[in-house]
Amino acid sequence: MLRWAVIFLIIALIAAVFGFGGIADAAAGIAKILFFVFLVVFVISLIAGLVQGKKKQPPV
Repeated sequence: MLRWAVIFLIIALIAAVFGFGGIADAAAGIAKILFFVFLVVFVISLIAGLVQGKKKQPPV
Protein backbone atom coordinates (compact mmCIF):
# COMPACT_ATOMS: atom_id res chain seq x y z
CA MET A 1 0.00 0.00 0.00
CA LEU A 2 2.88 2.31 0.74
CA ARG A 3 4.22 1.55 -2.73
CA TRP A 4 0.97 2.79 -4.30
CA ALA A 5 1.10 5.96 -2.22
CA VAL A 6 4.61 6.67 -3.49
CA ILE A 7 3.58 5.94 -7.09
CA PHE A 8 0.67 8.39 -6.89
CA LEU A 9 2.97 10.97 -5.28
CA ILE A 10 5.40 10.65 -8.19
CA ILE A 11 2.52 10.94 -10.67
CA ALA A 12 1.36 14.10 -8.87
CA LEU A 13 4.84 15.62 -8.99
CA ILE A 14 5.26 14.86 -12.70
CA ALA A 15 1.80 16.23 -13.51
CA ALA A 16 2.54 19.39 -11.51
CA VAL A 17 5.80 19.95 -13.39
CA PHE A 18 3.97 19.74 -16.72
CA GLY A 19 1.17 22.01 -15.53
CA PHE A 20 -1.68 19.55 -15.19
CA GLY A 21 -3.11 20.97 -11.97
CA GLY A 22 -6.26 18.86 -11.80
CA ILE A 23 -4.45 15.59 -12.33
CA ALA A 24 -1.76 16.61 -9.84
CA ASP A 25 -4.37 17.47 -7.20
CA ALA A 26 -6.21 14.20 -7.71
CA ALA A 27 -3.05 12.08 -7.59
CA ALA A 28 -1.79 13.91 -4.51
CA GLY A 29 -5.14 13.37 -2.79
CA ILE A 30 -5.08 9.67 -3.57
CA ALA A 31 -1.49 9.42 -2.33
CA LYS A 32 -2.43 11.17 0.91
CA ILE A 33 -5.41 8.87 1.51
CA LEU A 34 -3.38 5.72 0.81
CA PHE A 35 -0.61 6.90 3.12
CA PHE A 36 -3.00 7.48 6.01
CA VAL A 37 -4.69 4.11 5.43
CA PHE A 38 -1.23 2.53 5.48
CA LEU A 39 -0.46 4.24 8.80
CA VAL A 40 -3.72 3.04 10.37
CA VAL A 41 -3.17 -0.55 9.23
CA PHE A 42 0.45 -0.42 10.43
CA VAL A 43 -0.53 0.81 13.90
CA ILE A 44 -3.29 -1.81 14.20
CA SER A 45 -0.84 -4.55 13.16
CA LEU A 46 1.75 -3.28 15.61
CA ILE A 47 -0.72 -3.27 18.50
CA ALA A 48 -2.05 -6.72 17.55
CA GLY A 49 1.50 -8.09 17.43
CA LEU A 50 2.33 -6.65 20.83
CA VAL A 51 -0.84 -8.04 22.39
CA GLN A 52 -0.37 -11.44 20.80
CA GLY A 53 3.31 -11.55 21.77
CA LYS A 54 2.50 -11.20 25.47
CA LYS A 55 0.47 -14.42 25.56
CA LYS A 56 2.23 -17.41 27.08
CA GLN A 57 3.22 -20.14 24.69
CA PRO A 58 1.88 -23.61 25.59
CA PRO A 59 4.55 -26.16 26.56
CA VAL A 60 5.54 -28.56 23.83
